Amino acid sequence: MHDEKIVLQIAEHHKKKEKKQTGEIGITWWQLTLIGIGSIVGAGFFLGISVAIKLTGPSAIIAFLIAGLIAYIAFNSLAEMKINDPEIGSFRDYARQAFGDNVGFISGWMFWIAGVLIMSSEVTALSVFSRYWFPEIQLWIFSVIYSCLGLGINLLGVKDFGKIESFFAIVKIAALVSFLIFGLLFIFGYASHQEAAAGASVISLSALNWFPQGITGLWSSMIFALFPFAGVAVVGAAAKELKKSESLTKAINSLMLALTFLYVASIAMILKMVYWDQIQVSQSPFITALSEFHLPYLGSIFNVIIISAAFSTFVGALFAITNVLLSLAKDHEAPKIVLKKDKRGVNVIALLIGTSGLFITIILSIVLPSTIYEYLATSAGVLLIGNWIIILASQIKNRKNYSINSATAGKKFGMLFAPYSSYLGIFLIILTLIGVSFNPTHRMGLFVSIGIVVIISIASLKVKSSNKID
Repeated sequence: MHDEKIVLQIAEHHKKKEKKQTGEIGITWWQLTLIGIGSIVGAGFFLGISVAIKLTGPSAIIAFLIAGLIAYIAFNSLAEMKINDPEIGSFRDYARQAFGDNVGFISGWMFWIAGVLIMSSEVTALSVFSRYWFPEIQLWIFSVIYSCLGLGINLLGVKDFGKIESFFAIVKIAALVSFLIFGLLFIFGYASHQEAAAGASVISLSALNWFPQGITGLWSSMIFALFPFAGVAVVGAAAKELKKSESLTKAINSLMLALTFLYVASIAMILKMVYWDQIQVSQSPFITALSEFHLPYLGSIFNVIIISAAFSTFVGALFAITNVLLSLAKDHEAPKIVLKKDKRGVNVIALLIGTSGLFITIILSIVLPSTIYEYLATSAGVLLIGNWIIILASQIKNRKNYSINSATAGKKFGMLFAPYSSYLGIFLIILTLIGVSFNPTHRMGLFVSIGIVVIISIASLKVKSSNKID
């Protein structure tokens, strides 16, 4: 999970690099694609897809295709507002412009709490990955170790996340491409294992093979298919940094196609290597698949890559939620005390408030070690896509103020099939939220998220009334 500040830092890094090479200011469409992949791909995919596969089997491929469409609509809606009204600020400011201060307040706090939950899920995923080597060590111990490491790095005051995230974007892409290449070698017979027929269910046209858990299985898996696309809405922040604004459509199309291809192709390769019911949340499905080949160190090497990439996402998520809280405080929507800095210029109070979620995660790791990731991912996913509804609704209302004509408006950008595409996005998200209620474990995460939104809504009324008194 990244906030707009990190995404813009990454964009600024690419802009400076491009200026040195060509003398021109701005980033290219392919650089925005790289930024998007680096900001979005994380443990939510490397571990989260295991939940989706477990819920629906091979039809997880269909779930990710639908999720890609929803994310594409959300990205486009935010990009339209960013290009046509670039001075207003973040997505919560667009919500405030469309529906008033209360909705802007709710959107901001939903995003912050979702960020805390995502950060906690990243720590949980890192702990799960580490137990690949040390299965006898309890989950909460790794959670403590990674939490302390992430907090320590942020307390040191890391200044340039742009270079770090750009590097790990390349690591993530290289890891996924390498896995796909290995999968192709397996398909063409250059690598094999005893369960070589494992992928038969993927290529079969039988509905029983594609939908072993029925349509409800597919429906309930949608929240976990959407979760790995969580950062898409924030990437719209970098759209205005493009060297040529007319290349925005190319950037959006390439990013969404690249993400959807990497996700869907990776799932297909996993299901070619192992049966879908062999996938467990206690291990990354990539490692489960590679372990079938019994090649020395292959699983360990890939696990190291996954951990390094996921850890960078965790550190960035902790940095992000700190900045989101600071932004809320500057807008008088959070206590002013969080703005205080130490001698190194680090907002320690804001950072510690964000890490409070990690302490809860450690406790849950002791009490619910086998289901904690699903609880966290469900709650975070519900809050995030709930915010997507606000973004899409804001775009529907705000676009009435734009003079969008692609032939004459220059930098103006009009979303394809708007506002009907936005209505479609809202409809699909609501269907996803309904699907969450089918599973008892995930239903609890849905109820927790609804409770959080209710509390935030009540708080928004109190904050608004106190601001009037002031």
